[in-house]
Amino acid sequence: MMPGRLKRLLISDGAKICDAMRAIEAGAAEIALVVDDQDRLIGALSDGDIRRPLLQGARLDSSVCQYMNRNIRAVREGTGRAEVLDIMRAHCVQQIPIVDEFNRVVGLHLLQEILGAAERPNWAVIMAGGRGTRLSPITETIPKPLLPVAGRPILERLVLHLVGYGFRRIFISINYLGYMIEEHLRDGSALGCKIEYLRELEPLGTCGSISLLPERPEHSLVVMNGDLITDVNIGDLLAFHANARYTVTMGVRPYVHTVPFGVVETRGDCIYGVSEKPSFSWLANAGVYVLEPCVTGRLMQGQHCDMTAVIEQTLGRGERVGAFMIEKNWMDVGRVEELQLAQGKEA
Repeated sequence: MMPGRLKRLLISDGAKICDAMRAIEAGAAEIALVVDDQDRLIGALSDGDIRRPLLQGARLDSSVCQYMNRNIRAVREGTGRAEVLDIMRAHCVQQIPIVDEFNRVVGLHLLQEILGAAERPNWAVIMAGGRGTRLSPITETIPKPLLPVAGRPILERLVLHLVGYGFRRIFISINYLGYMIEEHLRDGSALGCKIEYLRELEPLGTCGSISLLPERPEHSLVVMNGDLITDVNIGDLLAFHANARYTVTMGVRPYVHTVPFGVVETRGDCIYGVSEKPSFSWLANAGVYVLEPCVTGRLMQGQHCDMTAVIEQTLGRGERVGAFMIEKNWMDVGRVEELQLAQGKEA
């Protein structure tokens, strides 16, 4: 919610019911937030919170403190869309305030904005066909993308994330235990989109299943690995890709490795330098991509292909490949330690 609109729905704890009604109308969010003189959240009033006391004889100049909901649920800045949607559904609410570390109101999540973002013409593909062997034996009975994190399967989080950025047609590539993914997500209507499945008869690599699309996309295609926990801004990613006219864009993130020993540099048997536990940094593949339609047309249907090969082929043709930086809110849960970290468990 924009700051100006947010300010209009804030009222003080000394406000009256009539002030709350004006704030609800001005803010156009069907809620008024009660704050102290530091904008710290105290409570809230919805339309229903106001109608009930008025029907029981309350006056318009009655204090809101008598009728406001003091147990309103708020979330901290940076909370993911999937978590916010979970809270809304669990508490049957359509608005959730966003607060900072001092409980000051800095925003408001609205259900219609989470699920009703402006529709994009772009399609998305989520790669969910892998066996997840590094997570065995956990993945012997459940595919890795359906493993839960904070009560919601990883794959469902990714779908909701894409829906929140306006994607309405999402393809999911499946192979290992794919029927479980289909049974869980079905056609996607419960999540606000249309889900179609690219069924691999045999593993096709990290890109090959794109060749199974029913037709060539007309717009830039977003591709994501199905084992990611991420809040990457898909809108910024697509804008970055389009503005620079890249043929392929890869999401990248910094990877730092610290050598746990002193490193010795030598020439022959002569030492000329020593570094104590040096750190080295690289940009690592984050498993998020944007492909132009022409790239999808180069894939041989049903043929194994990895994304690295596609990028090498693109570069070999003299076409441009972009690197979109993802610095935070990203986790690959391909290993047990990473899954436990994502689930809030000790490794």
